[in-house]
Amino acid sequence: MTVRFDLTAIDGAARAGVIHTPRGDIRTPAFMPVGTAATVKAMRPEDVRATGADIVLGNTYHLMLRPGAERIARLGGLHRFMNWDRPILTDSGGFQVMSLAGLRKLNEEGVRFKSHVDGSDHMLTPEHSMEIQRLLGSDIVMAFDECTPFPADQGVARASMELSMRWAARSRDAFGDRPGHALFGIQQGSVFHDQRGESAEKLRAIGFDGYAVGGLAVGEGQEAMFGVLDYAPGMLPADRPRYLMGVGKPDDIVGAVARGIDMMDCVLPTRSGRTGQAFTRRGVVNLRNARHRDDPRPLDEDCTCPACRGYSRAYLHHVVRAGEVIAMMLLTWHNLHYYQDLMQGMRDAIANARFAPWQAAFHTLRAEGDIAPL
Repeated sequence: MTVRFDLTAIDGAARAGVIHTPRGDIRTPAFMPVGTAATVKAMRPEDVRATGADIVLGNTYHLMLRPGAERIARLGGLHRFMNWDRPILTDSGGFQVMSLAGLRKLNEEGVRFKSHVDGSDHMLTPEHSMEIQRLLGSDIVMAFDECTPFPADQGVARASMELSMRWAARSRDAFGDRPGHALFGIQQGSVFHDQRGESAEKLRAIGFDGYAVGGLAVGEGQEAMFGVLDYAPGMLPADRPRYLMGVGKPDDIVGAVARGIDMMDCVLPTRSGRTGQAFTRRGVVNLRNARHRDDPRPLDEDCTCPACRGYSRAYLHHVVRAGEVIAMMLLTWHNLHYYQDLMQGMRDAIANARFAPWQAAFHTLRAEGDIAPL
């Protein structure tokens, strides 16, 4: 079976659809929980699925270093290893290598870097990235690229974009023909319209199963990000999924979908859950705040997750302040549940040609803020 994308509804620039894979369908717009090291932190795989997630993300860089792609392959592949039988997308490792700064050296061949785990030397190239992702067995594979830092002047951005396009062609060649698996190319070009257009043209000429908008959510701010998203998705093929990498906050996600994005991922809901922050329809709630200590209400009265069905704000405040593991578990579950509810709300709104009023109601409720107890 091949990986196929069907658009089912369009409302303005917002799109709803389904990515069909041998391991199951991915409903879009889709949010992918991040399972960096073969685990979504503080969650069991079956609980991640219970939140409504159709797909999770794994990290090539971290998995190649520990426990190693060859070991995972010997143990039956990443799906079996982490007990997740639905689709997995793996990133190429480019973003993590970029973030190593002084520990890496980049040239035309690829990137040589020192492991943050044990200081050992490694070389990551487009061909090696494709081989690691093949060993992992991921359903959606990302082309190897250089994530352009921000800010970057036009010369630096162009050199980075052109290198990534050469690496994209090498990734395509190394990926080969793998029925049932998809390869996504990554558009670069920083915040420069002409470079984004050239990158999209080169990617279309190479040919990919899906396309990502890369090089955003790297410090440019929401206004600049939305400025790029006002035109960048439209440069990519309309009949293929469009993936915005590393985004983000709920209002980032809604704004991206409004501009034609189909897929997103971010560590924010899980990381926030481990630090006492919860995302709700009325914005972010900090459970460390003392105003919650005598509050018998649920975190979100309209939410059906375990944290909201079975526990009060007072209890959640207590376990957060006490550093109890259950606080991380409950708030992570809640945040992932909220994100998946958000995606389902957008899918329904697009399907019913109601996205604009849905978006307005989303912002209105958040602007009202969390309601303090009487």
